[in-house]
Amino acid sequence: MLPTARRTALFSESVIRDMSRVASEHGALNLAQGFPDFDPPEVVLDALRRAIGAGAHQYANTWGASGMRQALAAKIERFSGTVVDPDRELTITCGSTEAMAATLMAVLDPGDRFGLVSPFYENYAADGILADAQPVHLRLHGPEYRWDPAELRSLFASGIKAFVLCNPSNPCGRVFSREELLELAQLAIEFDVVVVTDEVYEHIVFEKPHVHLHALPGMADRTIVCSSLSKTYSITGWRLGYVHASPHWTSAVRKVHDFLTVGAAHPLQVAAETALALPASYYTALREEYLERRSILVQALEAAGFRPRPPEGAYFVLCDLTHMGVSDDRAFALWLAREIGVAAVPGSSFFKGEARPSVRFHFSRRLETLREAGQKLALVPGRI
Repeated sequence: MLPTARRTALFSESVIRDMSRVASEHGALNLAQGFPDFDPPEVVLDALRRAIGAGAHQYANTWGASGMRQALAAKIERFSGTVVDPDRELTITCGSTEAMAATLMAVLDPGDRFGLVSPFYENYAADGILADAQPVHLRLHGPEYRWDPAELRSLFASGIKAFVLCNPSNPCGRVFSREELLELAQLAIEFDVVVVTDEVYEHIVFEKPHVHLHALPGMADRTIVCSSLSKTYSITGWRLGYVHASPHWTSAVRKVHDFLTVGAAHPLQVAAETALALPASYYTALREEYLERRSILVQALEAAGFRPRPPEGAYFVLCDLTHMGVSDDRAFALWLAREIGVAAVPGSSFFKGEARPSVRFHFSRRLETLREAGQKLALVPGRI
């Protein structure tokens, strides 16, 4: 047989999705892959039912149905205070997964270097390989997962073209402060770097607010926002993402998007207009509900002998396993699913080089699911 493309040997299938398969195999509670086990708001489901019967069954505009782009522009303006042109600055994609892949392929040439914090969401490294670009990693120092300003400056001075930042962060739950983002913006301007942000968890924040990088002085033309509706509205299976960028970047992203997927599902885009127009009370309730879920999981992990650090945002808890005598977090994650009945993601898949054994749990689950997970996790101390 002829060999496969060399790039396919440089990365593996998703560890996160693999752990979902492990959970299914062993009948374990899936706290690995971050998707809810509850439905979106009923008003959004009603909108979907109407959309299915409204005839939107053919291709929408390649870069997104006009109604969804207008609704999305209004929503971004409401929360960031910036004016958005829905016709020249927004591209609707098949999830934020496509948004990031299309963006990096539109921005980076073969051999270009791009900055990537560690720990990082696993897709970014694979996206870099698909773009034939070279990641340069910036370590976030634990336990608070903060960057060293001198190391950040050194990275920008090294000749990177782009810098990728997930904020709020998957997997470590950091919400980067306005001061940190101003520091980042200053360096981006000084060294002429474009910053690609993944902001899918912008509304799942707790003690600190989410700050929009693109709204900071000088950053409108050098920030490309990749995001989605998946986590905010509990519709991960709808695969509706978007890229928000100035016309210069949007033009390039749209070219890649057109030939990757042509476009996202039309009736789902029509239904999404209702989600994007939900009132402020929806987002307040979303935060409060996730606060309760976070509390339940963190308390369960503490009782089971883990040492969880409550995340500032997103819905993940990354737990260091060193104190538990674990050296192989992949083997531990498999044991946890098989013997305890709870699936998590081995944390080493999120780090470059300096990884310590760890596991990532998520709490996007019904309260009763999380309480059941706590009962199962209580068995860990007696079996490890």
